[in-house]
Amino acid sequence: MPWIVALHISFMVMWFSGLFYLPRLFVYHAMSTDEISIERFKIMERRLYVMTNIGFGGTAVFGVWLLIAYAWQTYATSGWLMTKLILVAILIAHHFYCGKLLRDFRDNKNIRSDKFYRIVNEIPVLPMFAIIILVVVKPF
Repeated sequence: MPWIVALHISFMVMWFSGLFYLPRLFVYHAMSTDEISIERFKIMERRLYVMTNIGFGGTAVFGVWLLIAYAWQTYATSGWLMTKLILVAILIAHHFYCGKLLRDFRDNKNIRSDKFYRIVNEIPVLPMFAIIILVVVKPF
């Protein structure tokens, strides 16, 4: 079980690095005006999203493994696990929304300002803190 937890955490770190950095690239991309920079950001965003998808996939696989093998049987009626799963669902929605934004940039259809992407960049912070507290403290 410790190996599964270690792999889950490792992939989660990989996933979150993308969730935090991809919107930051969007900020700079939205501010770019020259073609060379715009094309460079498209490449960087695409490559980072691939890595982010790998992190998400590993997090999901090992998270479901932990849920089935351990957490569900032990904590199925606890409020903290249900709350964590809801927060994870929010992060998954954010992940796929970032993919939609990436496609908008790829297709030259971005209509948002850099200020919008600065806000998007902050979205995963609160769920991340809440999930860590829920898993470590198990307050309810």
